Amino acid sequence: MDRAPQPHAGWTFLTNHSRVLAAIAEDHTVRIRDVAVRCQLTERAVQKIIVDLEEGGYLTHVREGRSNVYRVAPGTMLRHPSDAPAAVADLLAILIRHDSTRSMASTPEAHEAHGLDGYSHEIHRRTVDSDQPSGGG
Repeated sequence: MDRAPQPHAGWTFLTNHSRVLAAIAEDHTVRIRDVAVRCQLTERAVQKIIVDLEEGGYLTHVREGRSNVYRVAPGTMLRHPSDAPAAVADLLAILIRHDSTRSMASTPEAHEAHGLDGYSHEIHRRTVDSDQPSGGG
């Protein structure tokens, strides 16, 4: 392993599940080892999170040779009721926009490759629309 996970005390804004999902959304052929290094988790923790995400309907994978190819389910709604009506694509669009230092994560080609095409545009439209005063003059 390239780097051992470093302990973190206290709370963080993002959960390990969202970090793993974002790493997979960025590269649908990423290895568990690489996700673990990026997210500063153990490989076993990443494996368990992937199982959780698959059982929750947020992620699927198919075996291609010796590798897994993951597919994010962008339309799946986030779990917490207060997040409604946000979907996985909404969360990923925010994370992708924030993580602009990564190579192709924010390009339309990357969104299309990971099943996110159209979702970030819809989020932007909803955000812009919600900023506008409702009719009535």
